Order: sequence, then structure tokens, then C-alpha cells
Amino acid sequence: MTMLANAKKYDLPITRAVFGPEEAAAVQEPLASGWVVQGPKVAEFEGKFSAYTGAGHSIAASSCTTALHLAVKALGLKPGDEVIVPAFTWVSTANVIEYEGAKPVFCDVDLATFNIDVEQAASLVTDRTVGLLPVHLFGLCADMPGVNALAEKHGLWVVEDAACGFGAWIGERHAGTFGDAGCFSFHPRKSITTGEGGMVTTDDERLAAACRSLRDHGASRTDHQRHHAKAAFLLAEYRVVGYNYRMTDIQGALGSVQMDRADAILDRRRAVAAGYDARLRGVEWLDAPLVPEGYVHGYQSYVTLFRPEAPTLANVEALHERRNALMMRLEEMGISTRQGTHAPVLLDVYRDKYGLRPEQFPNAVLADRLSLTLPVATQMTDADLDAVVEELQANFA
Repeated sequence: MTMLANAKKYDLPITRAVFGPEEAAAVQEPLASGWVVQGPKVAEFEGKFSAYTGAGHSIAASSCTTALHLAVKALGLKPGDEVIVPAFTWVSTANVIEYEGAKPVFCDVDLATFNIDVEQAASLVTDRTVGLLPVHLFGLCADMPGVNALAEKHGLWVVEDAACGFGAWIGERHAGTFGDAGCFSFHPRKSITTGEGGMVTTDDERLAAACRSLRDHGASRTDHQRHHAKAAFLLAEYRVVGYNYRMTDIQGALGSVQMDRADAILDRRRAVAAGYDARLRGVEWLDAPLVPEGYVHGYQSYVTLFRPEAPTLANVEALHERRNALMMRLEEMGISTRQGTHAPVLLDVYRDKYGLRPEQFPNAVLADRLSLTLPVATQMTDADLDAVVEELQANFA
């Protein structure tokens, strides 16, 4: 536990990235070689990611948002189409559907897991529905057997928003390998990071080729391929309108070393989560994360539900104020907490456009207003965990 002499009592951020001399050395290699754009280090990172997750292809991108956009674009999403998305997720899940002039159809979530309610999703399928975009929120896989069964029944594609899904498994299968494509984030709050960055995973060779082209302006071959072939002076062919969604080789070098640390990072995050689980067993007003049988949680975040009484839409605002007051007291002491994520159905951009009402998505609203994320970092000690839980209880009102 880090004690600050002249400031706050604790120094516990919501997370800390894991960097060492290996990362510092790795990012210098592209600088020394002069190849800093998408190139050999990105390819190395992609190869390690495929080996870890079991995906047939991994295609690096500049963020998870751009990875999601590549996936839905490559699958042929077009204006007028509908895609079912969870009502409790980061806004980019819905945004990438809007990018193509299609409509995100919001589905409520299971409050116990924070993931999409597959039973309700089944009721939302129309003749305009083309796909499902489940989210593996906070590091727990969505009900992918249920999602895939629904997709197969109606002939829909599936893109997994696995932004938080690194290290998440159902049985022997890793997140991002259940659907047509999976999309990961390497933002600094994720278990492994490249600063910003994303990855598309797929077993579909044609989909992989389309994503590789689209991320690079629609080019028929990459700059790295062109510069290592004859007639490097000739530009690639451009047969489709693409984007500049490339990852740099500096990021790829960082990601490659982070992959070498992946097991150690995930093991430690799970140990921290287990420490919280044990300490929170007697705290009846805070629901710890649920891990269904056969699932392995990656613990991108440790997200609890603040519920000193059974939450409803009638009492949620009063409970929300109590949660926020507790979080403020912890912040003043130097213990960082966060709302889990937001419900896009409550944001102006979607609420106003589609006339959405809270009562349509009660669990998403409760999750938005009452989720409470505790710090998780590989560097945390037992004393840190003791402090967080002790201060939670001491400041609860």
C-alpha cells in the first residue's frame, strides 16, 4: 500500500500498465530500423495474438473501435440494416453501426453478468436484422452458445466486441473465436496495452483479407509487402474505399512484448480478483462479479453492483446518489473507483434519435447508475486490497 506523506492517504489508481526494460528496448527497435509504420513488428504481434487466442487470423488496427468498424464493414453492413447490441456498453459498440448508416437495436442485459440478454435479443430480430454484436463486458464472455444459436436460426453474422475480453474463455475457447469476427482493445486500461490499438480476429480467410485491405486505404498490398518486392516504386491497387486504421510498428513492438507477459499479467489480475471475492463475502450491499460455471474471467475490470436495497427504476436515483457519495469519499482518500461503463440508451445521441425510454432497458439503467469498479492492478498487494475493502465499509452510508 503506497502512503502519500503530504497528500492523500492512498495512491491506488483504477489500474496500472505493466512496463519494464523489455518494453523500453522493444519500442526502440523500430526507431533504429527506420520502419515505424505498420510492418514486421505488427506482424509479429499479430502472430503471437493468434497463437494465444487460437484465432486463424489476427489483424491489428488503430483501436478496438476501428477494428469493429473494419469487421462490420467487411461483413457488408449497409444503410437500413439492423444490428442487435447490448444497451449497457461503451458507446463505440453502437457507433460503428451508425458509421455505415445502419441502426443499432438495443437489447437489455442480464444484471448478474452485465452481458446481453439473449432471450430478449431473440424478440428483437426483424427482417432487417443482419447481425448480432455481443460484448464480453469487463472480461467475462457473453453467452456465446446462446448468441450463436440465435444467429444460426436467423442466418445472422456475429461480431464479438471483445474490447475487454482478453483472457476470457468459455471452456477451451477464447473470446473472439466464437463468431465471424472478434475485436479487441489495447487501451491502457486493458490487461495488455499498446497505448491505443485494436485487433480483429477471425477464422474466415476472405474476411481477414478484406479487413487487411480496408485498414490500409483499401490497398491490395501493404507498404511493407511493396517495399520488399520488385518494382517497389509502383503503388498498390485500390479496388475499394478504405480507411487509415493501421497500427504503427512502435505499437506492434510494444504489443509483442506485452504478449510475452500475458499469462503473468492475467494470473495476477485473477489473484487480485480472488482477493476481493474473499474480502467482500460479508459485504451484503455490494454484489461481486459473477463467473458462470465453465467460464474464465479475464478481469479487465472488477465491477461490482451497489445495492444496499433491491434496485428498481423507482429507487435507482436515490441509490445512485449514495453510490456517488461513497465513490467521492474514496476518491478524496486516493482510492480510485469508476462507473462500470455507460448505457448508450441514456446518452443524448441515441436516446433522442430513437426515442428510447429507461423502462425499455431497466437492467442497463440500473447497471449504468449503480455499477462500481474497484482498482485492479498487477502491482496491488494484500495490504492494498485490505485498504480498499476496509475503506469501502467504513465510508458506506
